[in-house]
Amino acid sequence: MPSSMKAAVYRGNGQVLVESIETPQIGPGELLLEVQTCGVCHTDLKKIEYGLLPPPRVYGHEIAGIVAAAGAGVSRFRPGDRVVAFHHVPCGRCFYCYRHLYAQCPTYKKVGITAGFEPAGGGFAQYVRVMDWIVESGVETIPDNVSFDRACWVEPVNTCLKGISLLKLERGDVVAVLGQGPIGLIFTMLGLKKGANVLTTDTIPFRRQLSGSLGALSLDPRGMEVDSAVKNATEGRGVDAVIVATSAPRLVEQAIEMSRPGAKILLFAQTSKTERVEFTAADICVGERTLLGSYSADIDLQAESARLVFSGDLRLEEQISDRLSLNDIEKGIQIAQHPSEQSLKVVIHPQETA
Repeated sequence: MPSSMKAAVYRGNGQVLVESIETPQIGPGELLLEVQTCGVCHTDLKKIEYGLLPPPRVYGHEIAGIVAAAGAGVSRFRPGDRVVAFHHVPCGRCFYCYRHLYAQCPTYKKVGITAGFEPAGGGFAQYVRVMDWIVESGVETIPDNVSFDRACWVEPVNTCLKGISLLKLERGDVVAVLGQGPIGLIFTMLGLKKGANVLTTDTIPFRRQLSGSLGALSLDPRGMEVDSAVKNATEGRGVDAVIVATSAPRLVEQAIEMSRPGAKILLFAQTSKTERVEFTAADICVGERTLLGSYSADIDLQAESARLVFSGDLRLEEQISDRLSLNDIEKGIQIAQHPSEQSLKVVIHPQETA
C-alpha cells in the first residue's frame, strides 16, 4: 500500500481541502478499502456548512470500493473483493437494540470507518479503514455485474426503506413525498413498489419530470394545483401519509395541512436542532395524526437494501448527474448545496485525482 494518499480534509469554516495524508493502518479484524465511488450526502454537507463537528475530519459515507488489505482474523473478505460498507452498526444487545431503535444505540453512534483523524466516514479519500465491528456485520459484497456507482446507493436506500417500513403503507394508500431530490425519488420508487398512489412536490421542473416518469403525480408546491390534486385523489379527505424528504420553511406545516385525520407524517430531513416548526396541538390530538421520525439506517434491512440496489429494481444510476474527481470535491459540494436545473446526485471518484 502507498504510505500516503489524497483526501478531502474538512478544515473548518466550510473549508474542504484536498491534501496528502497518511494512508490508514489497519489492525486485526479490520479492512482497508480502496474507495472507488462515494456519494455526496446532505448530512455531510450540513456538517461542513454549519461546522457541526470540529475539524479536521474526512467525510463521506456512501462508500463502494475494493478490499485492498485484510487484517488478521478476517475470513469473510480478501483483497480484490468488491464491497459496500456501512459506517454505523449497532451492538445488538442494548436497551435500544432490543427495541429495534438501532440509531439510538451507543455503539451505533460511533463511526466505524475512517480515512484518518476523528472517524467521520472517510469516503472522500482514496483509502479508508473499516473497523472490526463494521467488518463483522456492516459489509456487503457487490456482484460482479454491478457498478460501483450503483453500489454506493445501498446505504441511502436502506435509510429510505427504514422510513417506508415505519409508515406500514397499504396498497392503494395515497402518499405525498415532499421533495424530489435523490432521497425523495428513492421514497417515491419505494412507495410505488408498495402499491401506493404517490403524489410528489418539488420546485425544480426537471425533478418533477423524472418523478412523473417513475409513475408519480408530481406538482410544483408553489402552485394552487396541489390542494386540488390532493382532494381529487382522496375524495377530499387528505392524503394517508406524508414523507417530508427535504427541509424548507413551513414544509412540516404543509404536510399536516394536506393530510387526513389519522394520517402518518414522516420527518426524514429535519436533522438540524435549529429548525423549528409550529402547528396547533389539536392538529395532532384531535386529528389523531401520528408524527414519526426516521434517522439513519437499519441493520435488519441491510440485506434487503443491497438486494434492491444490486437487482436493478430501482432507477438509481440515472439520477447521477455529476461524476467528479477528488480534486473537484469543492465543486461537488457546491452543486449538491445549490442544485441547478439538471443536477441531482453527485458522486466522487477518489482514485481520479487529476
